[in-house]
Amino acid sequence: MKHAAIFGEVLDAADALSLQQQEDLVRILQNRMIDQKREALAQSVQEARAEYARGEVKKGSVADLMKDLEK
Repeated sequence: MKHAAIFGEVLDAADALSLQQQEDLVRILQNRMIDQKREALAQSVQEARAEYARGEVKKGSVADLMKDLEK
């Protein structure tokens, strides 16, 4: 419940900003979210490469994948 209260406080604080400041805030938050997603993707790629290097990746066709999913 604490996060909901903080979220409400942040919204109230944003309402107190000028329109330009609100636009800047939105832009900053969007850029931070993009950076976080980029970092998560880079981590995922790094993990996939490590799995591939350890030989933990299976190769096959879509049909092979569908057979494995049916098991």
